[in-house]
Amino acid sequence: MSKSIGKGAPDRIVTPPPRIVRTARGPIECSLSGEGATLLALHGGIGGHDQSRLLARSLLDAHNDHRIVAVSRPGYLRTPLDAGRTPEEQADAYAALLDALGISTATVAAVSAGGPSAIQFAHRHPAKCRALVLVSACSAKLDASAKIMSRLRAMQALALVPGMGAFLRWRANARPNEAAARAISGPAVRARTLSHASAGVLFRALQLSVFCRMRERLPGTINDMAVFANLDPCLINPIVQPTLIVHGTADTVVSFSHAKADRRSAFDPN
Repeated sequence: MSKSIGKGAPDRIVTPPPRIVRTARGPIECSLSGEGATLLALHGGIGGHDQSRLLARSLLDAHNDHRIVAVSRPGYLRTPLDAGRTPEEQADAYAALLDALGISTATVAAVSAGGPSAIQFAHRHPAKCRALVLVSACSAKLDASAKIMSRLRAMQALALVPGMGAFLRWRANARPNEAAARAISGPAVRARTLSHASAGVLFRALQLSVFCRMRERLPGTINDMAVFANLDPCLINPIVQPTLIVHGTADTVVSFSHAKADRRSAFDPN
């Protein structure tokens, strides 16, 4: 049975039930839907297959015309961290997942912390990667701010308290403007986003998802932060696949400098 996400949006945001796929790299959790060209969607920090699906929904006008493979990256929800701790290992895990599903090629879309492994997938498995979409993607060393690390430590503690995730989800749902202020500081932009017919629904669903099974989203997040603190630039060699880079100039988590560096180094000037 499919599951609805978000207050007031039961008919618009529906997530297919996830499944565990046995691969050569170990078990990987994902949800599958649609027919047609495959989009492999990769979430960011404190994520999971549900957030990967939201990313896919934000990119596709007609999502039913594509086969969406929404992944829980290693360390998130039911994908064990041992499936891949580094971006290179995670890229190989995605390739193994496609092999297990009988999919030869896919467009790969990644947001934020999903960026490094998506780039490595394009480099390490070029025959499987049709195109690459990077949304606010990390692609080099990421020094997390003290504010972000403080919030992550708080979430670790709160995740241990029975019922706390459900309470935080209820509060975020009841006070959407307050919850959104953590991600969108500008009142005007925040109001436009929340009231937008499609973006508002997706954004609220994303925020609420963080508090569902919060404890199971943290091992991968903590691993990402540790790896990214010493990450070499991912785009040493040009990407041969068609690539779209989308990044906001006001991003306070993954700065716009990542996108500028990507643009300079990702494409062969010839």
